Amino acid sequence: MAVVVVDYGAGNLKSAAKALMEAAKGTGVEVAVTADPAAVARADRIVLPGVGAFADCKAGLEAHAGLIEALNEAVLAKQRPFLGICVGMQLMATLGIEYGEHKGLDWIEGKVVRLTPNDPTLKIPQIGWNNLSPSTHPVLRGLPQDADAYFVHSYHFVAARDADVLSRIDYGGPVVAAVGRDNLIGVQFHPEKSQAVGLRLLADFLKWQPS
Repeated sequence: MAVVVVDYGAGNLKSAAKALMEAAKGTGVEVAVTADPAAVARADRIVLPGVGAFADCKAGLEAHAGLIEALNEAVLAKQRPFLGICVGMQLMATLGIEYGEHKGLDWIEGKVVRLTPNDPTLKIPQIGWNNLSPSTHPVLRGLPQDADAYFVHSYHFVAARDADVLSRIDYGGPVVAAVGRDNLIGVQFHPEKSQAVGLRLLADFLKWQPS
């Protein structure tokens, strides 16, 4: 099985790939880092990392000719399992509202907006560990009931449909921690920084067989 980590200059690219390789040890799964649209289009599974601003990450994808088209082919047409991480998850949205309005991939209807916790003592960006709400999704249900994951973000995903929300955290109110449908899943937190919880999630993503 070939897993592709999409290389478009994301800051967490190397650490995400390294964590995937660790999760794949002993399974025969091959993890490749590439910006080649042909490799993305034929991949068995795809991981899209991301840190920084929504618009910058979208521009990074657009800077590689044919890359977004290859993602659409593999993920939407061929229904390959897909994992978005942090801004990689946010790019799944219809629109990002950060320094203006910017179109996302529009795979899961919703907007990415600034975090506005109702507790004024909570800092933006949120940096640190937070407790995930339990989920029945195959990639998340194997996590401990009190699983903590590591977050670094100033913006969050507001999904148009509650059914697309897989897990939440509390940060001065409910904040979406994971979204998904069909063969798509995205997580706002960083599995590559979430120690055992992150490695378990990545291992379960590699085994996931969407119905």
